Amino acid sequence: MSPTTRAERARMPLAKEVVRAAALEHGVCIRPIALRRTDVVTGQIEIIDVPCGATLASVCPTCAERKRQLRMAQCREGWHLTEEPALDADEPNDWQRALVEIRADVTKEHDAAGGPEREQLAADLAALDDEITRAGVRGNVDPDKPNRRTRSTRRRQDVADLPRRPVEARTVGKAYTGPDGKTFRPSLFVTLTLPSYGRVRSDGTPVDPTTYDYRRAARDALHFSKLVDRFIQNLRRLVGFDVQYFAAVEPQRRLAPHVHLAIRGTVSRTELRQVAAATYQQVWWPQCDEPAYGDDAAPVWDADLGAYVDPDTGAPLATWDEALDDLDADPAAEPVHVARFGVQVDAKGVLVGSDDAKRCIRYLAKYLNKSAHECHEPAGDTERAHVDRLMDELRYEPCSPGCANWLRYGVQPKNARASMRPGHCKAKAHRRTHLGYGGRRVLVSRKWSGKTLADHKHERRAWVLDLLGEMDGGTDPDRYMWEHVRPSDPDVPSISHRLLRAVAERVRWRGALDAAKARADGQLGDSAITGRAA
Repeated sequence: MSPTTRAERARMPLAKEVVRAAALEHGVCIRPIALRRTDVVTGQIEIIDVPCGATLASVCPTCAERKRQLRMAQCREGWHLTEEPALDADEPNDWQRALVEIRADVTKEHDAAGGPEREQLAADLAALDDEITRAGVRGNVDPDKPNRRTRSTRRRQDVADLPRRPVEARTVGKAYTGPDGKTFRPSLFVTLTLPSYGRVRSDGTPVDPTTYDYRRAARDALHFSKLVDRFIQNLRRLVGFDVQYFAAVEPQRRLAPHVHLAIRGTVSRTELRQVAAATYQQVWWPQCDEPAYGDDAAPVWDADLGAYVDPDTGAPLATWDEALDDLDADPAAEPVHVARFGVQVDAKGVLVGSDDAKRCIRYLAKYLNKSAHECHEPAGDTERAHVDRLMDELRYEPCSPGCANWLRYGVQPKNARASMRPGHCKAKAHRRTHLGYGGRRVLVSRKWSGKTLADHKHERRAWVLDLLGEMDGGTDPDRYMWEHVRPSDPDVPSISHRLLRAVAERVRWRGALDAAKARADGQLGDSAITGRAA
């Protein structure tokens, strides 16, 4: 074997990259979280690797793909249900009842106390609420009543009318009988988009950037999730049953978000277009079109007042609630923004088990393991400039009541703090990776499948264990102590060693699973042969 030259050696892959590639090939998490597990009975100490659970392929392809497949299973299971999902709550256990009784006693003492004792009891109540939540209780035992602002519910005159029907207590679509006597339940795959902001080319960039409405594009992206929620509410009121959906939000080439919805049951195209045309989301916020302060004269924090003040006069800025009070008192006030859908509404019928259903599910999950900016990577200077202009518009656009950008418009953000700076809001809507959309990428109605994502995950695990013929005895929560470890701890192996160990375990597990599948297929084949012979 001839000795390698320096150039050949430079082209050789690094050992750690080979290990990483092997881990990815065998479906192993490449960013495992190391935990130290101590058995309190035997005293044995082990380093256990837990998958990182990343949802983006750019962070961990293995975990992101696993999450994507889990979402596909969730979509598939709930789309064509023929019976109402079971959502009956469990009966409270003894420990949950005991915690609530303790809280009742502390609440009584809190209401009767005053001064420092009342503050201490308030802290005890907060700790009890956390313990009640950990005990498996959903919601708050004694929720504070929010100070909700009421506005006129009269519909805008510039949108279509929306009839309303009584909503039936059902989520399953209607069944139809074909000429051959077979019964089928069609469902829908719907796509909703935002309106045009100006003519665009095939790559999504504007023909004339100077006339393209970037401000409206930015505000529509910020409030898109609320618009989708309003569409579902209106759809339920029009069709007369509790419509269930699985939706995925992703950007178009022009960077505007649009939504794909798998809807259980069927709705006429006419009604879908009617609901889309009649749906809008009004944003009743203080004025944020013209800034009150520039970059060189931003409001300053007054530690004594605990508020932001004018840099010249020292007068405190209006609080968020005061600004909304002024808005409510103005009879001529208009919403700062009204979000609407565009005229394009695509809908197609889908039958359970069809190739169309499989294609739609794959399409829904196509970009779930990518961030918004990765869905359509800019290929040239023109596309990068388009992204830059949108991000410049989003930089100073308020994204929420607590956004630091409100300081630029003379309003203190809700829950203001000394570290806030206009143009530097840390909310994800302002990040380049989100392109203005700060909501969840996957939207699932509560009665979609009657199960949480954790339930679907546990079912998958139970299926594997059943196939392998193993029992899931669970873990005694009181037997082990868990703690996070640092990579520099002397008892923690190197990441390459841990990945190699995980690969070996994965190969062993995959071999056992393949063998179990082969046995199951053989038994099924023997049964089928026996049945045909009989």
